[in-house]
Amino acid sequence: MKLLTTTAAFLLTSAATLLAEGLQEQLDTRKSAFESKAPKETITEYDKGIQAVQDSGVLEGALNVGDSAPDFTLSNAIGEKVTLSTLLKDGPVVLTWYRGSWCPYCNIALRSYQENLPKFKALGAQFVALSPELPDKSLPTSQKHALEFEVLTDLNNQVAKQFNIVFEMTPWLAKAMDNFAGLDGYNGKGYDTQTLPLSATYIITPDRKIAYAFLDAEYRNRATPEQILKELAKLND
Repeated sequence: MKLLTTTAAFLLTSAATLLAEGLQEQLDTRKSAFESKAPKETITEYDKGIQAVQDSGVLEGALNVGDSAPDFTLSNAIGEKVTLSTLLKDGPVVLTWYRGSWCPYCNIALRSYQENLPKFKALGAQFVALSPELPDKSLPTSQKHALEFEVLTDLNNQVAKQFNIVFEMTPWLAKAMDNFAGLDGYNGKGYDTQTLPLSATYIITPDRKIAYAFLDAEYRNRATPEQILKELAKLND
């Protein structure tokens, strides 16, 4: 009984600590835990993959602040069509890409965004997540995290390609990703399993101009709620 009580107390303390941490701190904690257990070769190959993204030019070629965002219509988790220009009639829209429900860093980020959703709404913004995952895969993600924002299927990265944020993985990383996640199982048989979208975040104003862009080769870095809120507040100045 004492062991169970001690274990329960430890779990509660760990959960409280996690909730107290900011998003990037949570991501860094997860990264440190992975690197403390992963073989050195694996860590090196992941680092090479991040450097390859950095060297690919995708960060420089991606749509950025001041560019016009392409309009699009995508299906949400229950198959309803959602159009960006329609959403923008009610104010700015925050768009964020997540790689998939198989990605623990993405799940940490989605939970954090959900926790901060009332603050985004208070500044007049809608929050939308996009992923190449098929709707029947994204729905469990939405349910699991009790998400109250739209989760859209960007089939075959069609919109991500318009934002120029799709990159090709190194051969080692593509093979490792196939073994770990099996991307065609999540994203459909026609999906190019050599590619992924950046974990990018944009703020789009009602005139479809990009007011903020978070672009990073390191997939374990994400736009934090604090950064998003700061940029949204500027739109209200």
